[in-house]
Amino acid sequence: MSLLSTGLAVLALTAVTFALVARLRLERPWLQPWAIVRACVQLGILSLLLTGIIADPRWVAVFLVVMVLAATAVSARRLEVGMRGAVVVLLVIAVSAAVPLGVVFTLGAVGVDSRSVLALAGIVIGGTMTVTTLMGRQLNAALSTQHDEIEGWLALGATPRRATQRLVRMAASTALVPSTDQTRTTGIVTLPGAFVGAVFAGASPLEAAQFQVIVLSCILLAAAIAVTLVSAAFGAPATLRTPASAATATPRDAIDPSRSAP
Repeated sequence: MSLLSTGLAVLALTAVTFALVARLRLERPWLQPWAIVRACVQLGILSLLLTGIIADPRWVAVFLVVMVLAATAVSARRLEVGMRGAVVVLLVIAVSAAVPLGVVFTLGAVGVDSRSVLALAGIVIGGTMTVTTLMGRQLNAALSTQHDEIEGWLALGATPRRATQRLVRMAASTALVPSTDQTRTTGIVTLPGAFVGAVFAGASPLEAAQFQVIVLSCILLAAAIAVTLVSAAFGAPATLRTPASAATATPRDAIDPSRSAP
């Protein structure tokens, strides 16, 4: 695989993506090409850094912290939460990723070496970020549009958390769909990256399959913890906006931990 052929393929794929998105007149059609540019730059820098990072566990720890902070920044920006909300998102991503990783390494399912920790943690943190963002956006949309349902429950004497229970469950179920479907279709619809990478690195197909199952199990547990924590933090607004104000409100107005009741 030459650098020139890789560049030409990426350029062609990105150009077609941009043309389709622009033709559909979607919002900010430049986001996809910009994402590719960023990915190329970031992967290039990562390739240079990993040689030194992998050799030193301390640098691996620093790099994992940077990954969590970057994931938090992306998710918090998507959800348009304030500083307090960003802290909550940070805790959600950190805890959700740490629990399954702790289980795997404690039980010895994966060796506690720099390469394994970095590879597994990177995948789990990325999956946790995606689920957290999806859960937050789905919940925000529900709280903004289903005002009458929530108000009706409150009028009947329900607590804020009970009034939003159905909407929270729907948002959580939707957020879990990608990771669940990825697990269900592994080996049938897709050949997952961890499996292919392990085989290319010299592992036997059985060893690669074992690692992939661990990865998928970690992603599922991290996703379940993430939706649980998001539900606890944002799923019981203490006040409701009127339907008119909901139409012009930002996600920050709906998803705000300072406005959540027990």
